Amino acid sequence: MTAPKFFSEENKPVNQFQVESNRELWSIFKVMGEFVEGYDSLLKIGPCISIFGSARTKPGTKYYEMAVKTAACIAENGFGVITGGGPGIMEAGNKGAYQAGGKSVGLGIELPREQGVNRYVSPEYEINFRYFFVRKVMFVKYAQGFIVFPGGFGTLDELFETLTLVQTEKIEKIPIVMVGVEYWKGLVDWIKDKLVEDGYISEEDTNLFFLTDDEDLAVKYVCDFYKNKGLEPNFSY
Repeated sequence: MTAPKFFSEENKPVNQFQVESNRELWSIFKVMGEFVEGYDSLLKIGPCISIFGSARTKPGTKYYEMAVKTAACIAENGFGVITGGGPGIMEAGNKGAYQAGGKSVGLGIELPREQGVNRYVSPEYEINFRYFFVRKVMFVKYAQGFIVFPGGFGTLDELFETLTLVQTEKIEKIPIVMVGVEYWKGLVDWIKDKLVEDGYISEEDTNLFFLTDDEDLAVKYVCDFYKNKGLEPNFSY
C-alpha cells in the first residue's frame, strides 16, 4: 500500500509524511517562542511563590478564603504570587496578592472553554501559554516555593511533578506546603504506609513536603526556609 500524495506549488507530488514532518518541525519554533517570552517576563518579576489548587473551589468556602489570606501574607513578606490565572484557588491566590499590594502573576493557558485569566491578575503580570508543559516549567523555574490547596488531577499532577524534580535533584530543594489536613491526610497516610513501607520511596522523601491547616504556618515555613538561603531561579528539566 503506497502512502497518499499531495502536490507542491511546482505540481510535483509530495509525500504526506514529509508534509507532516515539516509542520512538526515548525512547531518547535512556537515552543521556543513561549519559553523565551516566559523566561524574559518572569525573570523580571522577582521571587514568587506558586499557589496550586482546584479551579472549582467557590468564593466564601473554607479553602478559598484560606488561599486569599495565605497569598496576602506571602505578598506582605515580599514575595510575588504565581497561579494558573484561572478561577477557584487560583483566583483566591491572585486576589490575596492583589489586595495586599503584591505582585499578582497569572500563567494562563489557551483552552476551548476558558474565558481568560481572573480579574485579580495584574495586567503587567499576565502571561498566556498554548502548551501545558511550557507553562509547568515556568511554575517550577521561577517559584521559590509551592503552597498546594485541595484540588483534582491537575493539582496532583503539579504537586507530584514538583516532588519528583526535588527528589531526583533536577531542582534544588524548595519548600512544598500542602494546606488542608482533612483533605490530604489519606494521601499522606498512603504515601507513608504503602510507598515507604513497600520500598518505592525512601522514608526521608516524606520530608519533602509540609502538611498544615494553618495559613500562617504555611507562610512561616516558606519564609524560614529562606532565612539563610539566597533566592534565585530553579534549574528545571
